[in-house]
Amino acid sequence: MSATGDGTGGRRVLGIDVGTVRVGLAVSDETYTLATPLATIPNDSRTMWARITHEMEDRDVDRVVIGLPRRLDGNEGDASEHARTFAAELGERTAIPIELWDERFTTTIAERSLIESGVRRKRRREVIDAVAAAVLLQSWLDARRIAAARAAR
Repeated sequence: MSATGDGTGGRRVLGIDVGTVRVGLAVSDETYTLATPLATIPNDSRTMWARITHEMEDRDVDRVVIGLPRRLDGNEGDASEHARTFAAELGERTAIPIELWDERFTTTIAERSLIESGVRRKRRREVIDAVAAAVLLQSWLDARRIAAARAAR
């Protein structure tokens, strides 16, 4: 996406799936079309923030989308509060816009995808958070594209 956010190329979106133990990272392509798993990192303040900052700079990120876990009924719980706290802390570290996005079922979808791809259980544990971040980010990208198409009519 360009610096103006018009989807014409140049910039990317970072998707983050925040867990209490691990954080999954995914990144969009420059056209805001496709999300790709990037990394699963420990949720440890000593190294996590430096890694996220590095990825944002290295990949020319102009927006961050953080998963907001909701219950099946749509209400928020403790996990949502944790995601909001994470987003607020990231917001103190960067001027890049941050959005929260409903992440219901992303981990389930990610796990099913990995199982269907024949990924072994040990490897699934290593990559599930990054794949969940990609599912979350792809959902955001698709919703944006649909909204833009409707607005163009």
